[in-house]
Amino acid sequence: MSSADVRLVQTCYPKIYLACHTRHRKAASSGTHLSARDSSMLAHLDESRGITPTQLARHLGIGRPTLSAAVKHLSRLGYVTATADRQDGRRVLLRLTGKGATAMRASSVLEPVRVERLLAAMTPADKRAALTGLALLADAAQRLMTTGSGMEKDGARHG
Repeated sequence: MSSADVRLVQTCYPKIYLACHTRHRKAASSGTHLSARDSSMLAHLDESRGITPTQLARHLGIGRPTLSAAVKHLSRLGYVTATADRQDGRRVLLRLTGKGATAMRASSVLEPVRVERLLAAMTPADKRAALTGLALLADAAQRLMTTGSGMEKDGARHG
């Protein structure tokens, strides 16, 4: 892996984040009733690929009891499902529901209007290439997170 590649990701990501970042909202004042931590948790879930509570807690750097309480809250709101793994019925997998995906988009720290402006400033070919690259990075990140072979071993945790 080239250190120039790593540096490029490290310099590009903050620029995108700062250009599209919106102010944090309090859970009570949002229509979704999501705190910043809840929204962050939803952003780490997927509608099709499940993740175990242990993997998610480890990645977020929080304890299982804290995660359990958050999952119960998010489940009551209809944003998260916890179902048995088809391959190993002893394991539980967390997934984002359609309602959860909508709530996550509405509470995202990336303001949709700003993201639209950013994408509109690009040529169609550049936008397609950027979105493809972003999706590839997200897929690789998801694989690292769900296989337990990546970030939590390096101490890369956040809340």
